[in-house]
Amino acid sequence: MKILVINGPNINMLGIRETNIYGNLSYPKLVEMIDEKSKKLKIQVEFFQNNIEGEIINKIQSAYSKYDGIIINPAAYTHYSIAILDAIKSVSIPTIEVHLSNIHSREKYRHHSVTASACIGQISGFGPYGYLMALSYFKESGILNE
Repeated sequence: MKILVINGPNINMLGIRETNIYGNLSYPKLVEMIDEKSKKLKIQVEFFQNNIEGEIINKIQSAYSKYDGIIINPAAYTHYSIAILDAIKSVSIPTIEVHLSNIHSREKYRHHSVTASACIGQISGFGPYGYLMALSYFKESGILNE
């Protein structure tokens, strides 16, 4: 089983930016945490982080027929990127949207996710554990063929 983990803009600044919202965990530590869980679940994981919408779209498109699932945190693009929505739809890879913070308890403009409609589910508000929950779902749900 191969899963692509995509993180959007400013996720590389974890542990530095708005720690009152996103916590003190750095991006490298987040990657390490996800990698450790993936090894326990015997899932191969690749990580991709980019601040540029087009690069995220290119990565999603390049995933076609190479990955069994995608875990994506589109970050700010969640709320307005129809292009990322369309890219997710175009590859037909089961995708889970993850957010570190609870987007539904924040500013009103963050309450709506444009990209979630292309995903099988959304995990929001559990910090880094949302990624681990998504990995566990892919492994245990039977949605993916190993």
